[in-house]
Amino acid sequence: QVQLVESGGGLVQAGGSLRLSCAASGRLFSTFTMGWFRQAPGKEREFVAAIYYSGTTTYYAVSVKGRFTISRDNAKNTVYLQMNSLKPEDTAVYYCAAGRVPWSMVLDGVFSGMDSWGKGTTVTVSA
Repeated sequence: QVQLVESGGGLVQAGGSLRLSCAASGRLFSTFTMGWFRQAPGKEREFVAAIYYSGTTTYYAVSVKGRFTISRDNAKNTVYLQMNSLKPEDTAVYYCAAGRVPWSMVLDGVFSGMDSWGKGTTVTVSA
């Protein structure tokens, strides 16, 4: 497992942008599939985006595809989520997660292998 710390959340108007960061501890960061998830008030946690350990492949939820971009810098043990064209429905606590999850499982929406989670950062989008 790794320790994960998210940052970059805040209050933004609809149409605006934010970039979230997730800093990971440990030397094995580059071996993990990384993901971003979010949980809105009163709703279940949902998948947002994932990136392969090498950074060569990404996958997005339909609701954010074309607006959000996930990336990683393995030299800095950091994964990012660039969020553009934000909508009020993007308001949520955003969590970073890591695990040795086969990419086929990511594509099938199976994330049970994500066994390290951060504490989250809050994003609020005003109308």
